Amino acid sequence: MSTSRHETRSRPRPTPRAAAAAAAALVLAVILLAAVAPQFLAPDDPAATEPARALLPPDGHHWFGTDQLGRDVFARVVHGTRYSLAIGAAATGVGMGLAVVWGLGAALLGRFGDAVLMRAADALLALPGLLLALLVVLITGKGVLGTTLAVAVGTAPGFARVVRSQALVVRRSDYVEAAVGLGVPRPLVVVRHIVPNTVGPLLVLATVTLGASISTGAALSYLGLGAQPPTPEWGAMLTEGQGYLAQAWWIALFPGLLLVGTVLAVTVLGRHAQARSEGRSPR
Repeated sequence: MSTSRHETRSRPRPTPRAAAAAAAALVLAVILLAAVAPQFLAPDDPAATEPARALLPPDGHHWFGTDQLGRDVFARVVHGTRYSLAIGAAATGVGMGLAVVWGLGAALLGRFGDAVLMRAADALLALPGLLLALLVVLITGKGVLGTTLAVAVGTAPGFARVVRSQALVVRRSDYVEAAVGLGVPRPLVVVRHIVPNTVGPLLVLATVTLGASISTGAALSYLGLGAQPPTPEWGAMLTEGQGYLAQAWWIALFPGLLLVGTVLAVTVLGRHAQARSEGRSPR
Protein backbone atom coordinates (compact mmCIF):
# COMPACT_ATOMS: atom_id res chain seq x y z
CA MET A 1 0.00 0.00 0.00
CA SER A 2 2.80 2.41 0.90
CA THR A 3 4.57 1.64 -2.38
CA SER A 4 1.50 2.49 -4.45
CA ARG A 5 1.04 5.72 -2.51
CA HIS A 6 4.65 6.62 -3.12
CA GLU A 7 4.30 5.93 -6.84
CA THR A 8 1.13 8.04 -7.00
CA ARG A 9 2.84 10.94 -5.27
CA SER A 10 5.92 10.70 -7.48
CA ARG A 11 4.04 10.92 -10.76
CA PRO A 12 4.95 14.13 -12.58
CA ARG A 13 2.15 16.62 -12.70
CA PRO A 14 1.18 18.18 -16.04
CA THR A 15 3.04 21.43 -16.62
CA PRO A 16 1.05 24.62 -17.27
CA ARG A 17 2.16 24.67 -20.90
CA ALA A 18 1.16 21.04 -21.41
CA ALA A 19 -2.24 21.75 -19.83
CA ALA A 20 -2.67 24.78 -22.08
CA ALA A 21 -1.77 22.66 -25.11
CA ALA A 22 -4.38 20.06 -24.12
CA ALA A 23 -7.04 22.75 -23.75
CA ALA A 24 -6.03 24.26 -27.10
CA ALA A 25 -6.26 20.84 -28.74
CA LEU A 26 -9.80 20.43 -27.40
CA VAL A 27 -10.81 23.86 -28.71
CA LEU A 28 -9.24 23.16 -32.08
CA ALA A 29 -11.03 19.79 -32.30
CA VAL A 30 -14.38 21.57 -31.96
CA ILE A 31 -13.31 24.17 -34.53
CA LEU A 32 -12.30 21.44 -36.98
CA LEU A 33 -15.64 19.69 -36.45
CA ALA A 34 -17.39 22.95 -37.30
CA ALA A 35 -15.27 23.29 -40.44
CA VAL A 36 -15.77 19.70 -41.63
CA ALA A 37 -19.40 19.15 -40.62
CA PRO A 38 -21.01 22.53 -39.85
CA GLN A 39 -24.53 21.16 -40.36
CA PHE A 40 -23.93 18.81 -37.40
CA LEU A 41 -23.53 21.76 -35.03
CA ALA A 42 -25.77 24.27 -36.83
CA PRO A 43 -28.41 22.71 -39.09
CA ASP A 44 -30.00 26.09 -39.91
CA ASP A 45 -29.26 27.72 -43.27
CA PRO A 46 -26.70 30.51 -42.65
CA ALA A 47 -27.99 32.47 -45.66
CA ALA A 48 -31.71 32.24 -44.83
CA THR A 49 -33.13 35.70 -44.14
CA GLU A 50 -36.14 36.49 -41.98
CA PRO A 51 -36.57 40.28 -41.75
CA ALA A 52 -39.35 39.97 -39.18
CA ARG A 53 -36.81 38.47 -36.72
CA ALA A 54 -33.97 40.90 -37.42
CA LEU A 55 -31.65 42.02 -34.60
CA LEU A 56 -33.02 39.61 -32.02
CA PRO A 57 -30.75 39.12 -28.98
CA PRO A 58 -29.43 35.65 -28.07
CA ASP A 59 -32.15 33.31 -26.83
CA GLY A 60 -32.99 29.61 -26.65
CA HIS A 61 -33.68 29.36 -30.39
CA HIS A 62 -31.02 31.72 -31.74
CA TRP A 63 -28.07 31.11 -29.44
CA PHE A 64 -26.03 34.00 -30.86
CA GLY A 65 -29.00 36.15 -31.85
CA THR A 66 -29.87 37.31 -35.37
CA ASP A 67 -28.30 39.93 -37.61
CA GLN A 68 -29.78 42.88 -39.49
CA LEU A 69 -31.34 40.57 -42.09
CA GLY A 70 -32.74 38.08 -39.60
CA ARG A 71 -30.04 35.47 -40.29
CA ASP A 72 -29.01 33.19 -37.45
CA VAL A 73 -25.61 34.39 -36.20
CA PHE A 74 -24.73 31.03 -34.65
CA ALA A 75 -25.28 29.24 -37.96
CA ARG A 76 -23.23 31.87 -39.79
CA VAL A 77 -20.37 31.66 -37.30
CA VAL A 78 -20.27 27.85 -37.46
CA HIS A 79 -20.54 27.66 -41.25
CA GLY A 80 -18.00 30.47 -41.59
CA THR A 81 -15.36 28.38 -39.83
CA ARG A 82 -14.49 26.50 -43.02
CA TYR A 83 -13.85 29.72 -44.93
CA SER A 84 -11.55 31.27 -42.32
CA LEU A 85 -9.64 28.04 -41.73
CA ALA A 86 -9.40 27.27 -45.45
CA ILE A 87 -7.90 30.67 -46.24
CA GLY A 88 -5.33 30.37 -43.44
CA ALA A 89 -4.40 26.75 -44.18
CA ALA A 90 -4.24 27.22 -47.96
CA ALA A 91 -2.15 30.39 -47.60
CA THR A 92 0.26 28.62 -45.25
CA GLY A 93 0.57 25.67 -47.63
CA VAL A 94 1.17 27.87 -50.68
CA GLY A 95 3.66 29.95 -48.72
CA MET A 96 5.55 26.80 -47.73
CA GLY A 97 5.66 25.64 -51.35
CA LEU A 98 7.06 28.98 -52.50
CA ALA A 99 9.53 29.00 -49.62
CA VAL A 100 10.92 25.54 -50.45
CA VAL A 101 11.74 26.61 -54.01
CA TRP A 102 12.97 30.01 -52.84
CA GLY A 103 15.14 28.76 -49.98
CA LEU A 104 16.60 25.81 -51.89
CA GLY A 105 17.46 28.10 -54.77
CA ALA A 106 19.30 30.43 -52.41
CA ALA A 107 21.20 27.54 -50.81
CA LEU A 108 22.14 25.70 -54.00
CA LEU A 109 22.56 28.33 -56.73
CA GLY A 110 25.83 29.79 -55.48
CA ARG A 111 26.74 33.15 -54.02
CA PHE A 112 25.11 35.30 -56.68
CA GLY A 113 21.80 33.45 -56.59
CA ASP A 114 21.89 33.42 -52.80
CA ALA A 115 22.50 37.17 -52.65
CA VAL A 116 19.71 38.02 -55.08
CA LEU A 117 17.08 35.74 -53.52
CA MET A 118 17.89 36.65 -49.92
CA ARG A 119 17.96 40.39 -50.62
CA ALA A 120 14.51 40.00 -52.17
CA ALA A 121 13.38 38.18 -49.01
CA ASP A 122 14.85 40.95 -46.83
CA ALA A 123 13.04 43.60 -48.86
CA LEU A 124 9.69 41.83 -48.42
CA LEU A 125 10.30 41.16 -44.73
CA ALA A 126 10.95 44.87 -44.22
CA LEU A 127 7.30 45.56 -45.07
CA PRO A 128 4.58 44.95 -42.45
CA GLY A 129 2.76 41.73 -43.22
CA LEU A 130 -0.66 43.33 -43.64
CA LEU A 131 0.73 46.07 -45.89
CA LEU A 132 2.41 43.48 -48.10
CA ALA A 133 -0.84 41.52 -48.28
CA LEU A 134 -2.71 44.68 -49.30
CA LEU A 135 -0.23 45.30 -52.10
CA VAL A 136 -0.67 41.75 -53.40
CA VAL A 137 -4.47 42.05 -53.26
CA LEU A 138 -4.26 45.21 -55.35
CA ILE A 139 -2.49 43.15 -58.02
CA THR A 140 -4.46 39.89 -57.84
CA GLY A 141 -7.88 41.38 -57.07
CA LYS A 142 -10.11 40.96 -54.03
CA GLY A 143 -11.83 37.72 -53.15
CA VAL A 144 -10.94 34.44 -51.46
CA LEU A 145 -8.29 33.54 -54.05
CA GLY A 146 -6.64 36.94 -53.93
CA THR A 147 -6.63 36.89 -50.14
CA THR A 148 -5.06 33.42 -50.06
CA LEU A 149 -2.28 34.45 -52.44
CA ALA A 150 -1.69 37.67 -50.53
CA VAL A 151 -1.28 35.91 -47.19
CA ALA A 152 0.92 33.25 -48.83
CA VAL A 153 3.28 35.85 -50.27
CA GLY A 154 3.50 37.46 -46.84
CA THR A 155 4.57 34.20 -45.16
CA ALA A 156 6.93 32.92 -47.88
CA PRO A 157 10.01 35.15 -47.18
CA GLY A 158 10.28 34.07 -43.53
CA PHE A 159 9.83 30.42 -44.48
CA ALA A 160 12.44 30.81 -47.23
CA ARG A 161 15.11 31.96 -44.79
CA VAL A 162 14.46 28.92 -42.61
CA VAL A 163 14.66 26.60 -45.63
CA ARG A 164 17.92 28.22 -46.78
CA SER A 165 19.64 27.91 -43.40
CA GLN A 166 18.52 24.30 -42.97
CA ALA A 167 19.49 23.38 -46.53
CA LEU A 168 23.00 24.80 -46.03
CA VAL A 169 23.44 22.57 -42.98
CA VAL A 170 22.09 19.47 -44.72
CA ARG A 171 24.19 20.10 -47.84
CA ARG A 172 27.38 19.85 -45.77
CA SER A 173 26.30 16.70 -43.92
CA ASP A 174 28.22 13.44 -44.24
CA TYR A 175 25.46 11.47 -45.96
CA VAL A 176 25.03 14.13 -48.66
CA GLU A 177 28.76 14.28 -49.30
CA ALA A 178 28.84 10.47 -49.42
CA ALA A 179 26.03 10.41 -51.98
CA VAL A 180 27.83 12.98 -54.12
CA GLY A 181 31.07 11.01 -53.81
CA LEU A 182 29.32 7.85 -55.01
CA GLY A 183 28.26 9.64 -58.16
CA VAL A 184 24.56 10.11 -57.37
CA PRO A 185 23.16 12.80 -59.72
CA ARG A 186 22.79 16.19 -58.10
CA PRO A 187 19.00 16.49 -58.71
CA LEU A 188 18.50 13.09 -57.08
CA VAL A 189 20.59 14.13 -54.08
CA VAL A 190 18.44 17.24 -53.68
CA VAL A 191 15.14 15.33 -53.93
CA ARG A 192 16.13 12.30 -51.87
CA HIS A 193 18.33 13.80 -49.16
CA ILE A 194 18.20 17.59 -48.96
CA VAL A 195 14.49 18.31 -49.37
CA PRO A 196 13.16 15.74 -46.84
CA ASN A 197 15.63 16.85 -44.17
CA THR A 198 14.90 20.51 -44.85
CA VAL A 199 11.12 20.50 -44.83
CA GLY A 200 10.78 18.90 -41.38
CA PRO A 201 11.53 22.04 -39.31
CA LEU A 202 9.38 24.04 -41.71
CA LEU A 203 6.32 21.95 -40.84
CA VAL A 204 6.69 22.80 -37.16
CA LEU A 205 7.11 26.50 -37.98
CA ALA A 206 4.01 26.33 -40.16
CA THR A 207 1.86 25.40 -37.16
CA VAL A 208 2.97 28.60 -35.43
CA THR A 209 2.40 30.69 -38.56
CA LEU A 210 -1.06 29.27 -39.26
CA GLY A 211 -2.65 31.42 -36.56
CA ALA A 212 -1.17 34.58 -38.06
CA SER A 213 -2.37 33.52 -41.52
CA ILE A 214 -5.93 33.06 -40.25
CA SER A 215 -5.95 36.47 -38.58
CA THR A 216 -4.44 38.21 -41.64
CA GLY A 217 -7.01 36.60 -43.92
CA ALA A 218 -9.80 37.74 -41.59
CA ALA A 219 -8.31 41.24 -41.51
CA LEU A 220 -8.40 41.45 -45.31
CA SER A 221 -12.01 40.27 -45.30
CA TYR A 222 -12.79 42.87 -42.64
CA LEU A 223 -11.39 45.53 -44.98
CA GLY A 224 -13.66 44.27 -47.76
CA LEU A 225 -10.86 42.67 -49.78
CA GLY A 226 -11.40 39.01 -48.89
CA ALA A 227 -14.57 36.94 -48.81
CA GLN A 228 -17.52 38.98 -50.05
CA PRO A 229 -21.05 39.08 -48.58
CA PRO A 230 -23.16 37.05 -48.12
CA THR A 231 -20.31 34.55 -47.49
CA PRO A 232 -20.33 33.81 -43.73
CA GLU A 233 -16.62 34.48 -43.15
CA TRP A 234 -15.57 35.78 -39.73
CA GLY A 235 -13.81 38.92 -40.96
CA ALA A 236 -16.70 39.81 -43.27
CA MET A 237 -19.13 39.25 -40.38
CA LEU A 238 -17.16 41.69 -38.25
CA THR A 239 -17.55 44.29 -40.99
CA GLU A 240 -21.30 43.70 -41.14
CA GLY A 241 -21.64 43.92 -37.36
CA GLN A 242 -19.58 47.04 -36.70
CA GLY A 243 -22.45 49.32 -37.68
CA TYR A 244 -24.77 47.68 -35.14
CA LEU A 245 -22.55 47.59 -32.05
CA ALA A 246 -24.83 49.93 -30.09
CA GLN A 247 -28.08 48.01 -30.56
CA ALA A 248 -26.91 44.49 -31.63
CA TRP A 249 -23.44 43.85 -30.18
CA TRP A 250 -23.79 40.09 -30.68
CA ILE A 251 -23.42 40.32 -34.47
CA ALA A 252 -19.72 41.25 -34.17
CA LEU A 253 -18.91 39.78 -30.75
CA PHE A 254 -19.31 36.08 -31.48
CA PRO A 255 -17.35 35.88 -34.76
CA GLY A 256 -14.66 37.97 -33.06
CA LEU A 257 -14.50 35.57 -30.12
CA LEU A 258 -14.28 32.54 -32.44
CA LEU A 259 -11.51 34.21 -34.42
CA VAL A 260 -9.48 35.06 -31.32
CA GLY A 261 -10.05 31.61 -29.79
CA THR A 262 -8.99 29.82 -32.97
CA VAL A 263 -5.83 31.88 -33.40
CA LEU A 264 -4.89 31.37 -29.74
CA ALA A 265 -5.51 27.61 -29.90
CA VAL A 266 -3.46 27.19 -33.08
CA THR A 267 -0.63 29.36 -31.74
CA VAL A 268 -0.46 27.53 -28.39
CA LEU A 269 -0.33 24.15 -30.12
CA GLY A 270 2.26 25.39 -32.57
CA ARG A 271 4.56 26.71 -29.87
CA HIS A 272 4.12 23.49 -27.90
CA ALA A 273 5.13 21.45 -30.96
CA GLN A 274 8.06 23.80 -31.59
CA ALA A 275 9.30 23.40 -28.01
CA ARG A 276 9.12 19.61 -28.26
CA SER A 277 10.92 19.56 -31.62
CA GLU A 278 13.75 21.64 -30.15
CA GLY A 279 14.14 19.17 -27.28
CA ARG A 280 12.89 21.53 -24.61
CA SER A 281 10.50 20.39 -21.95
CA PRO A 282 7.18 22.17 -22.47
CA ARG A 283 6.58 24.17 -19.31
